[in-house]
Amino acid sequence: QVQLVESGGGLVQAGGSLRLACAASGRTFSPSVMGWFRQAPGKEREFVAGVNWSSSSTSYAGSVKGRFTISRDNAKNTVYLQMNSLKPEDTAVYFCAADRHRAVVVSTKTVDYDYWGQGTQVTVSS
Repeated sequence: QVQLVESGGGLVQAGGSLRLACAASGRTFSPSVMGWFRQAPGKEREFVAGVNWSSSSTSYAGSVKGRFTISRDNAKNTVYLQMNSLKPEDTAVYFCAADRHRAVVVSTKTVDYDYWGQGTQVTVSS
């Protein structure tokens, strides 16, 4: 079993920045692809960013490319999401997730991720 706990959410003005963190505990954190997803009210959960085990491959949703950066520190069992130039449409609950079946190829599909955190709220005001 893997437990994922997100932190770093909050309220920020448009154009501002936030850094989310996801700490993993329980069974081994590796090897696994890690991803960030988000869900706005009334909308489906969507892929935001993912990183493979060695950090040699990352993937981003088109809406966040160039503004968000995903990274991981395997020694600390932690994955990060640096969010810059935030927009009101980035407002959502952000979830961290682990894909224990893959270590190299980053999937963008929700169904491929086995473990999920409880989520952290990000609110961007205009």
